[in-house]
Amino acid sequence: MASSPLTGRAASRLPIFRQALASLSAGLLLAASTAHAAPPVLQAQAQGKEVPQLADLVDMVGPAVVNIRTTERSADGPRMPFRRRAPSLQQSDEVPRGEGSGFIMSPDGYVMTNAHVIAGASEVYVTMTDKREFKARIIGADERTDVAVVKIDATGLPWMRVGDVNRLRVGEWVLAIGSPFGFDNTVTAGIVSAKQRETGSELPLLQTDVAVNPGNSGGPLINMRGEVVGVNSQIYSPVGSYVGISFAIPIDEAIRVSDQLKAGGRVVRGYLGIRPVEVSREAAEEYGLTKSRNRGAFVSQVIAGGPADKAGLQPGDIVLALNGKPVDGPVELRRALGAIKPGTPVVLQVNRRGKAMEIKATLAEMPSEAPAASTPERAEPAEPKGSSVGKAWGLTVQPLSDAERRATRGAGGVKVAGVTAGAEAVGMRPGDIIIAVGSTDVTDLKQFENALAPLDKNKRLSLTFLRGEWAQFVQVPPGK
Repeated sequence: MASSPLTGRAASRLPIFRQALASLSAGLLLAASTAHAAPPVLQAQAQGKEVPQLADLVDMVGPAVVNIRTTERSADGPRMPFRRRAPSLQQSDEVPRGEGSGFIMSPDGYVMTNAHVIAGASEVYVTMTDKREFKARIIGADERTDVAVVKIDATGLPWMRVGDVNRLRVGEWVLAIGSPFGFDNTVTAGIVSAKQRETGSELPLLQTDVAVNPGNSGGPLINMRGEVVGVNSQIYSPVGSYVGISFAIPIDEAIRVSDQLKAGGRVVRGYLGIRPVEVSREAAEEYGLTKSRNRGAFVSQVIAGGPADKAGLQPGDIVLALNGKPVDGPVELRRALGAIKPGTPVVLQVNRRGKAMEIKATLAEMPSEAPAASTPERAEPAEPKGSSVGKAWGLTVQPLSDAERRATRGAGGVKVAGVTAGAEAVGMRPGDIIIAVGSTDVTDLKQFENALAPLDKNKRLSLTFLRGEWAQFVQVPPGK
C-alpha cells in the first residue's frame, strides 16, 4: 500500500501549521477591519451580500463530471509485463493509453470531452463519481476544435446545464473539475483572465488562471451559477504542467460542434481553397490600407481547381470583407468560411494591388485533410540574361515561357533570371515570377520596364511575386 504524502516530520508539523494559519487568518481579518477600504469579499459580507459557496456548487455539479480512460490494442499480446501487474487485462490485447475528463451533456448519456483525449483509442471507458463504469461508444471527434462526443448506455443521469458565454465577464470566478494526473474529482478555482484569446487554434479561447493539468482535458469550466461555460483544453506551459495560464473552448462553440457530431459523426465546413496569411505593414502601406480598421488577409496561395481559383481570386489579393463583414486577419477569415455551409454563394471584397473589387464564389466542402501545400523548389541559378532595367535593386528578369505563363493562371509577369544586392538580401531567387510592381500589375516584360522607368532608384522597390503557387510581398532596397 502506498504511503501517504503526509508522513513523518511533515505529518507531525501539520497541527502547528494549522495553528499558524488560524493566527494568520485572524490577523488578516483584523487588519481588514481597520483598513480604509475592506477587500470586496469582506465588503460583500458587510453589505449582507451572499458570497458564493464553492462547496455547495461542487455538490450540485460534481456528479455530472466523469473520468475518461482509454485503451489501445497492443501487438505484443497478453504476455507483456504490464499485464502481469494488471490481472483485469491479462486476457485482453488492450493496454492503457491515456486518461482525461468529460461531462454529461444530457440524461440519456451523451458525454463531451476533448478530441485529443480519445484520439487513437480502441476502447473508451467512462467512470462516474459513484464509481459506476460504462464502456462508451465514440460518436465523433473534431480535431480542428478539439471537441469530441461519446455515448454511454444509461438513462436518468445527472447532467450539466449550459451557461451563456456572452454573460461571462473577465474577473468572474470559475472552477474546473477533472482528473489531473489521474486524481479523480479534483476541484480547482480561479477567475476568467481574458475572453476571445487568440492562440492560433480553430477557435478563440477563454483564458483563466484555474489550475489545469494533464488529465483535466475535456472537463468542464463552470461559472458560479453551476453552468458549464467552457471545455478545459490547453495550458500555456514551458514545463508541461500548470504555470498559471489555462485555456478552455467556449461552450457555445463546443455545442455547435457537438450538435454536428451527434447528427452525422463529423463537422462539415465551408471551403474556399486559399491559404491566407497576415498582411504585412509594408503591403498595407503600399495598397492604402493603413487607415482601415480591419487588417484583412493576404492570399498567399490559391489552390488549383478550388472555388477561389474558379472565381478568379489571385495570389497576392487581400480579402477585406466576407459577405460585407470586415475580415480582421487570416484566422478570422478561416473561421468565418468554415462556419458557412458548403454550396453557399459568398461575396468577397478584395484589394488587388490597391484596386478594390468584388469577387463571388461558391464554397465547397472542406476536405478532411487539407490539400498538401506545394513546396517551392529552389531553382538552379540561371545565367543572368534578359532585361537589366531592375539592376539598381539587384534584379535581372526575362520573359515567361508559354508554360510558365499558363502556370500563373492569367497573372502573367516576368521571371527573375538573376539576383544580387537588395533582391538577394530580401530572399528573392532566380525562378521567382514578379506579377506586380507596387500597385501596378505586370503581365509581360514591357509592362515591367514601363513600371520601373519613373521610379527613384535610390528608394525601395515594392514587388509582389510568385514562388511556385505562393505569393509574397517584399520591398527591395537599392543596391549599394
